[in-house]
Amino acid sequence: MEGREIRASFLRFFEERQHRVVPSSSLIPPPESGLLLTNAGMNQFIPYFLGHANPPYPRAVTCQKVMRTKDIEIVGRDARHETFFEMLGNFSFGDYFKTDAIRWAHELVTEVWGIDHDLLWVTVFEQDDEAIAGWVDGVGLAPDRIVRRGFLDAEGELANYWHTHTAGPGGPCSEIFIDRGPKYGPEGGPDVDEERFMEIWNLVFIQDQVDDRLEVVGSLPAKNVDTGSSLERVAMLLQGAENVFETDLLRPLLEVGESLSGKTHGHDPAHDVSLKILAEHGRATTFLIADGVQPSNEGRGYVLRRMLRRIVLHARRLGIEHDVTPPIIGRVVEMFGATYPELVENRAYVEQVAESEEERFAGTLRQGMALFDAEVVRSEPGSRIPGDVVFKLHDTFGFPKELTRELAEDAGLEIDEDLFEALMAEQRERAKRSARKGRADEELAAVAAESGKSEFVGYGSTESDARVLALLGDDGRKDVVSEGDEVRFVLDRTPFYAESGGQVGDQGLVRGEAGTVRVLDAQFGPGDVIVHTGVVESGELRAGEEVHGEVDAGRREATARAHTATHIVHWTLKHLLGEHARQAGSLVGPGRLRFDFPHHAPVGWTALEEAEGIANDKTSSDDQVTIYETTFDEARNQGAIALFGEKYGDFVRVVEVGDYSVELCGGTHVHHSGEVGTVHILHEGSIGAGMRRVEAVVGPDAVREIILERDLLRAVAEALGTDPKGALERARHYVERVKQLEAEQGRKDREQQRGVAEQLASDPGVVAGARLVALQHDAPADELRTLAQDVANRLENPEGAAVVLATGQDGKALLVAAASPNLQARGVTAPALLDPAAKIVGGGAGGKPGLAFSGGPKGEAFAEALRAIEPRLEELLRDGD
Repeated sequence: MEGREIRASFLRFFEERQHRVVPSSSLIPPPESGLLLTNAGMNQFIPYFLGHANPPYPRAVTCQKVMRTKDIEIVGRDARHETFFEMLGNFSFGDYFKTDAIRWAHELVTEVWGIDHDLLWVTVFEQDDEAIAGWVDGVGLAPDRIVRRGFLDAEGELANYWHTHTAGPGGPCSEIFIDRGPKYGPEGGPDVDEERFMEIWNLVFIQDQVDDRLEVVGSLPAKNVDTGSSLERVAMLLQGAENVFETDLLRPLLEVGESLSGKTHGHDPAHDVSLKILAEHGRATTFLIADGVQPSNEGRGYVLRRMLRRIVLHARRLGIEHDVTPPIIGRVVEMFGATYPELVENRAYVEQVAESEEERFAGTLRQGMALFDAEVVRSEPGSRIPGDVVFKLHDTFGFPKELTRELAEDAGLEIDEDLFEALMAEQRERAKRSARKGRADEELAAVAAESGKSEFVGYGSTESDARVLALLGDDGRKDVVSEGDEVRFVLDRTPFYAESGGQVGDQGLVRGEAGTVRVLDAQFGPGDVIVHTGVVESGELRAGEEVHGEVDAGRREATARAHTATHIVHWTLKHLLGEHARQAGSLVGPGRLRFDFPHHAPVGWTALEEAEGIANDKTSSDDQVTIYETTFDEARNQGAIALFGEKYGDFVRVVEVGDYSVELCGGTHVHHSGEVGTVHILHEGSIGAGMRRVEAVVGPDAVREIILERDLLRAVAEALGTDPKGALERARHYVERVKQLEAEQGRKDREQQRGVAEQLASDPGVVAGARLVALQHDAPADELRTLAQDVANRLENPEGAAVVLATGQDGKALLVAAASPNLQARGVTAPALLDPAAKIVGGGAGGKPGLAFSGGPKGEAFAEALRAIEPRLEELLRDGD
C-alpha cells in the first residue's frame, strides 16, 4: 500500500464503525493543554476526556499532525525515528472500551493491512488482566506473545502507561509490535530487540486523572479509548522498506537532497545521515510554519529555528552552498497538499519564513565556525574543547554535538561531554517547566466542568442580565467578594468579548443587588468558559446572584473600528506586496491596531503612504460590512481567509467588507467601513527573520495623532528658524554641514594616527631578521587594531614583522598583535605570538593568523606581558625555521 492508501483505509475502516472523521488539529495546541506542540492525536479531545466539555460525537477517527522533539538528535541515525509524523488514531468518549478497541485493531492489522497474525506481539500494563483477556480470548493471540510492562521502563521513560507529560488524562496502554524477522535482530520479543520487533500501534485506555507531578490522583468521569499508530511505520512494514526514509512518504524528499548535492543515499553513512535530516526536518518545518510557528529563541519557535539550522548545516556538509529549503518545501506541498490544504494555501508564507531563516543562518554558521576555530587556536594538542563552548555551538549556532566532536577530532582535540550533557539536562528541565506554563488552575477547570461553554451575547448588545456561576480569588473559590477584592468570575451568559483573534477583551461594569465590579478584562478559560477579571468597586458580590453586565460601549466601538480597519489593512498589504503578505499575528485595541505579516524586506515609506491612501479610500467608500455564519468548507469555497493558529469548528463566522475582504473572524466590527474613519499608519519594522510589523491608529485616535505630528513639525520648524514648508530643506542643510565637519575631523584623526604609526615604527627591534615592535599605547581596542596593522605594514620586509601593542585601563589589560604575511610564512601567527602574554594578564588569545587579541583582568601585568613577546618570537622562529 502507498501511504495515502494506508491513511485512507484507516479512516474508512473506523468510519464504517460509526466513528466521526475529524480533521487534524494544528501543531500549535490550545493553551490549556500545557503542551509546547501537539504530540498526540488525543490533544484536541482533552476537554472531552476530562469531562470539561460534552463531546459532539461518541466516537472519532483522525489522521493527526504530530511533533515529538526529544528525538531530534536521533533523526537520520536509525530506521524509524522522526520529529514529525502522521498519527492514525481512533477514539471513544465513554462509549466502547478495551475489548472492542483490541478487536478492531487486530481486524484492521490482519485483515485490511494483511499482516500475518503469527507475526504479532503485544505489551500490556502489568496489572491489566482485562487487556490480556481481550488479546487471548478476544482475538486468539498466544499468551507467550504478550509481555507485561510497568509504569516506567529501565531508563525512567513511560512504558505501558501513557499521559501527556503534564496534568491531564492518562491510562494504561497496550502496544502492538510486528516481528520483522531474524534479519533485524535476535528472537525473544520486544523486550529483547525493538528493531526486529517494531511497534506500530499503541492502544491507550484513558481512565485516570494525572496531576502536575504526573501521579494518578483519581478516575475520569468516563472510560475512554485513545489510540495512535504511526503512518510512516506502517508504511515501512507494508512496503518492505528498510527504514521510514525508503517509504513513499519520505523517499521523494530524500531524492531532493540527492539531486541538490549529487550524493546518493546508501553510499556513505555520513552523507546518509545528512540526506535523511534534510528530508525529515524539511517536512517537519514546512508543516510547523504552515500552522503559524515562527522561528524564535524560545518555545516552539526555538524548535523550528533549531531544525532549520540543522537543515542548513547538513546541506553544507553535503556540499550544497545555496538555498536548500525552497525545493524541499515545494516537494512537501506536492506530496501532502491534497490531505493538508493549509500547505497549499500558505506555501508562499512558508517559503518566505524558511528562506529568511536560512539566509540568516548562513552568517550564523560562519560565526559558529569562527568560535570553534578560535577555541582550537587557544587549545593545547590533545586537550578538550570546554563543555560550555560545545553547548554554545549547539544551542546558539545549531552545531550538533556529534559534528563538534568530528571537527575536534580533526584538530587533534576532544570535547568535554560531561559538562555539555549537564548543560543539556538543565535546558531540558527548563523546557519541561516552560511546557507546563499556562495550564488552567484546578478551580477554574472544575468551574468549566460544571458550567460548560459560556453563552456570549455581545454581538447583538453591550449589556445583559446574567447569573454569577462562580467567584475565584487567589486562594480558590469564594462565596462572596467585597470592596477592594480582585476577583475572577464566570457568568452563565455575558456581553463581554473574551480576548481572541487578536482583539483585546472588553471592559465595563457588572452590577449586583449589593455591589459593583469593574471588569478589567475577559479571557477564555478551559472548555471555552469566559473568565472575567476585575475589582469590586463597592459593596459585595455573591456566587449565584443575578447581576447586570454593561460593556464600556465607547471602548467597544473604538475596538470595533480598529478590527474592521485591520481587515482593510490586511487586504491592502496583500494587494500591494503580494499574496504572501498574509496576517501572521495581530493585536486589536481601542483605536489602535498592530499587524504582523511575512515579507522579505522593509516596506518603504512610499509604499506605506500608498497603503494608507488605499485603506482610506476603502473607508471613505462606506462599504457594507456583512457578517454571517456558515460551514467551514463553504466559507473556504467563497475565498474566506483562515488565520494562522486559529482553531475553527464545523460552523464559522465570516466577515465581508465590501466585495474585496472576506475573512473568518469572531471579533466585533462596525456596520459600514465609513464608520472606521481615518486610518493612519505610524510605523513599520522587523520583528524577526522575514517578519514585519505595521502599527496604525484609527478614527478619532488617528486624528489626534495627525494633530500631534503637525504640532511637532511646527516646533521643529521653529527650532530650525523657518516655517514648516522650509523645515526639510533647512534640516538637510544642517545635516550636510555636520557631515562636512565630521569628514574634516576624520581626516585630522587619520593624519594623527599616521603620525603615531610612523613614530611607533621608527625604532623596531630585530629578532632573527624579523622586525618587532612591542610597546605600550593607551587607546581603544579599534584604534589599537588599526595601529598594529599599520605599523606591521610599515615594517614589513623579507624576514617579516610583528607588532604587539598593549594597554592597561580600568584594572583590565588589552593586547593586540599583528603578524605580517612574510612572518606568517615562517610559521608565526598572531594568536601564537600573543599566547604567553595572554596567560600573564589572565586571558586567552584568539583571532586570525594576521591579527589577534587578548584581554584579561590583570591590568597591572601588561608591562610584564610585553616583555614576554620577544622571547616568544624567538621561540616560534626557531621552531618554524
